[in-house]
Amino acid sequence: MIESRYLTNHFLIAMPALADPNFFHTVTYICEHNQGGAMGIVVNRPLTLQLGEIFDQLEIEPSNPQLAQQPLYLGGPIQRERVFVIHQLTGPEGKKWDGELTLRVTDNIGVTASRDILAAMASGEFTGHSLVALGYAGWGEGQLEQEMIANSWLSGMADEHILFSTANEQRWGKAAELLGVDISLLSGEAGHG
Repeated sequence: MIESRYLTNHFLIAMPALADPNFFHTVTYICEHNQGGAMGIVVNRPLTLQLGEIFDQLEIEPSNPQLAQQPLYLGGPIQRERVFVIHQLTGPEGKKWDGELTLRVTDNIGVTASRDILAAMASGEFTGHSLVALGYAGWGEGQLEQEMIANSWLSGMADEHILFSTANEQRWGKAAELLGVDISLLSGEAGHG
């Protein structure tokens, strides 16, 4: 069991005052957090690229042409040339997909950064919900904790509906609503009265 002080399977919701252009108004899904640091993927920054461009580069032919139109996301400032797929481990037909290189975040969500998940998606072997991102966000030992103390982020348990089904432009507000917060009412200047 993960200790409660760690934020694995949480959303990090950027406070309005967080001006870092990498994270302004973002929702980051925390895939792993432990004493050594944290790794997450921004889930509300779609790029102009589509999944079909990744399939083309990898010479993968999708069986469902609509899959190629799925947006790619800017997952964070680290390794932007690398593909990360947040996905359900069990698809709608009850089919399980859990690759060798999958980081299991929960009993039903994993993150895979290998070609095999993309091939499984293209062939129809995997049909569950997914979000494909380029790059990730990372924090060194104690760094995320310091940012939380500095009031840079709100955090709350992640929600699969927001992660996979909510419109991109609504994810920031909807993630905050899970905590009972109307993010639009928060001032961009913390601590100034």
